[in-house]
Amino acid sequence: MEKFIVHSGLVAPLDRDNVDTDAIIPKQFLKSIKRTGFGPNAFDEWRYLDVGQPGQDNSNRPLNPDFVLNQPRYQGASILLTRKNFGCGSSREHAPWALDQYGFRAIIAPSFADIFYNNCFKNGLLPIVLTESQVDKLFNETYAFNGFKLTVDLERQVVLTGDGTQYPFEVPGFRKFCLLNGFDDIALTLRHADKIKQFENERLVKQPWLNNRLVG
Repeated sequence: MEKFIVHSGLVAPLDRDNVDTDAIIPKQFLKSIKRTGFGPNAFDEWRYLDVGQPGQDNSNRPLNPDFVLNQPRYQGASILLTRKNFGCGSSREHAPWALDQYGFRAIIAPSFADIFYNNCFKNGLLPIVLTESQVDKLFNETYAFNGFKLTVDLERQVVLTGDGTQYPFEVPGFRKFCLLNGFDDIALTLRHADKIKQFENERLVKQPWLNNRLVG
């Protein structure tokens, strides 16, 4: 998992409450058994004018010109600004996969659905909770200034605007540790690989029958 320490990026405004995980990545794409390739189908039903299918070539699909992520000024955005209760609905881990693979590193909202919030941290995305009035101000600035960017400093736990305004945010200590070091659940476990190997070796000495294999 990619480390998150300090990130500066273009902001895209998704001005909607209660964006659910089926909107982030529609159900038909959950058929994939891979963890990659979901970026082109993030917000699929809003981005395109037709119905997308897994494995489809998206390059010739008709785009919805009214959807914010299709507007030229927000191309390459890596920070998503949105409204309350983002990520509600079913607890599909494909949602943060899709957002990450689209190119987002951080999401700013007044609130997140709990399971989605935790899934973001496990997949290298930083969900940032600011107050509704702070989010309103950031929306206004994003609309007013073409190319509006923010800097997210996870070590200091602050969002910074170009004029020096700072928005502090809270983040669970363990989740912060994992993001700063790029540790997903597997990487956390592998930190103890030597101890795991030692335990397995000792276990086989004490219980050698566990090393037997059935031959059929």
